[in-house]
Amino acid sequence: MTLTAVSKTQAPEAIDAILAAGQRAFGENRVQEAQARWTARRPGLGSLELRLIGPLQTNKAEDAVALFDVVETLDREKLARALADAAHKLGRAPRVLVQVNTGAEPQKAGVLPEAADALIAAARDGYGLKIEGLMCIPPAEEEPTPHFTLLGQIAARNGLSVLSMGMSGDYETAIRCGATHVRVGTALFGERIRP
Repeated sequence: MTLTAVSKTQAPEAIDAILAAGQRAFGENRVQEAQARWTARRPGLGSLELRLIGPLQTNKAEDAVALFDVVETLDREKLARALADAAHKLGRAPRVLVQVNTGAEPQKAGVLPEAADALIAAARDGYGLKIEGLMCIPPAEEEPTPHFTLLGQIAARNGLSVLSMGMSGDYETAIRCGATHVRVGTALFGERIRP
């Protein structure tokens, strides 16, 4: 099980402290913020893994491919094409997770569950992306177990082994439901500082 430390908006001292404690997987929401935070800090950290956990615009695909080891938020075919084009251009292919909007919430990114299989097939077979798993963020006001279970079912029928699900408030439930990765910010760093 991998703990992804959600480092978005955190002060440099907080990130340096958790790095010193041995944490090596970090999640960021925005490409530009991650570039500012990690470009100078990354050399010499060897095993550091940067994961994009926020929505990605197609015009930022090349920057994302250049910086991140994993993109967890593929949610449409147009973005799959942009990631594939950027990977070909840069000769660097991050691993990819498909984000599933398990609650069908209109304000959230993610492919709807009933369209997930088709997107996975298109990304993997049509664009040659390294699809290793799925990610979801359940509705805040709902019990997360059915959402985590649904994500596991979609992953199983598509032969995917990585499930990135669970955050500070529900990571224990996510682990019980088979999470391989949890994204934790508040539980590690305390309340987020709003920019």
